[in-house]
Amino acid sequence: MQVSIHTYLIVLPLLFLGGFVDSIGGGGGLVSLPAYLLAGLPPVPAVATNKFSSAWGTGLTTGRFAINRLIPWKATLPAILMAFIGSTLGAHLALVIDTKIMTYLLYFILPVTAFLVLNKNLFKEHDESERASRGVTAFIACLLAFFIGIYDGFYGPGTGTFLIIGLTILARLPMTQANGMTKAINLTTNIAGAVVYLLNGQVLLTLGIAAAAANMLGNYVGSGLAMKNGTRITRPIILAVLILLLIKVI
Repeated sequence: MQVSIHTYLIVLPLLFLGGFVDSIGGGGGLVSLPAYLLAGLPPVPAVATNKFSSAWGTGLTTGRFAINRLIPWKATLPAILMAFIGSTLGAHLALVIDTKIMTYLLYFILPVTAFLVLNKNLFKEHDESERASRGVTAFIACLLAFFIGIYDGFYGPGTGTFLIIGLTILARLPMTQANGMTKAINLTTNIAGAVVYLLNGQVLLTLGIAAAAANMLGNYVGSGLAMKNGTRITRPIILAVLILLLIKVI
């Protein structure tokens, strides 16, 4: 598939915004995937190239969490394995499903995902007395990693938010540990999905590499800013991109 300059002009600024949004309040995938669809990419190459470019930005953020020892590795390692399996299955599912069905699913899932990601009432921090045992926490984390991994391999936006919600509400992890575990799991699902799509020739490499650079720059700028009102900026950006996509569909 030929990639025009017009495609780069749409994708690169929005991928920068996606990285910026993701580093501050999460939900960057709600900007980055629509960017590829707005540029006219078919659903599978859009998801595939988005997975490839997003993996680099997620890797940068995960590295910062690991360096600062914010990832509980003992509980995270089994979940990483399940996430890899789930994302691989999800990516293979996207490859075999009919393109028209995939298109309809994407336009249905996007607003639903946006509603869930932007609903702050879903987040809940538990007191120490309410937390589950280590074994129960690890088991729930593995289940979440597997099923949300399938979703991420197939589609993707909102994965990090869904993981944090599940890990805090169901696995009863404190927010800092849930956030650290989420970064490691999300990086795994991105890599697994990207590998499947790469092996099947669905990633537009030139565009993906340029988009990855823009996404990493957005992550770097966003995470380097001490912004108290970060979510007040990210929500309008996400909603504006979704409205643009809706206009394009109409």
